[in-house]
Amino acid sequence: MPTPHISAAPGDFADVVLMPGDPLRARYIAQRFLQDAREVTSVRNMYGFTGQSRGRKVSVMGHGMGIPSISIYATELIREYGARVLIRVGSCGALRQDVKLRDVIVALAAGTDSNVNRMRLKGQDFPAVADFALARQAVEAAERRKLPVRTGSVFSSDLFYAPGGENYEVHERMGMLAVEMEVAGLYGVAAEFNARAMALLTVSDHLRTGEKLSAEARQNSFDEMIELALDVATAQ
Repeated sequence: MPTPHISAAPGDFADVVLMPGDPLRARYIAQRFLQDAREVTSVRNMYGFTGQSRGRKVSVMGHGMGIPSISIYATELIREYGARVLIRVGSCGALRQDVKLRDVIVALAAGTDSNVNRMRLKGQDFPAVADFALARQAVEAAERRKLPVRTGSVFSSDLFYAPGGENYEVHERMGMLAVEMEVAGLYGVAAEFNARAMALLTVSDHLRTGEKLSAEARQNSFDEMIELALDVATAQ
């Protein structure tokens, strides 16, 4: 049955779902990378599609911005539609000088200023980590493609505009590669419902230097990340 946020019918979604934040990017991925793709949901203009990639059924679903939004869609996909593997494909802002524009990050773990995972553990800390097998497959696929990737932790921020100023120096000192807004929430949902999750992030801007990708470079770089995500998705 449809959920409050997804209008798909039972069986409309594959058990593997790629999740970009932007619903229009979900449409782009479906049109460019999937065969026989069809729209299965559009509630609140948050689009979801299902098609074929390399002979395997694969879905793509937008998740919106921030941990609360991705948590809603990830929960309903897993609990109501049988999704077992969720792969976030998004952008991030680099923190460290050795992380460059267009680098793809395999987010092995995520710190956060959000309280959602502590709520799950009744006030205790939760290790928000990726599924190891998915992360390993992503790194191996990137090596085959000769696509440079970085592996490590990222920081999932609840606020895009931080009223007290950013904490970038502390994040960088703790070895975090980049800042984004969803990964820690996705990993928490996956753990709660015994699913598997992994995030791939393209560096679209650098928070320390102010560098940013052009629109054309951003599109080309994201396409490379999507191909890598599909390498992992179709191996499941």
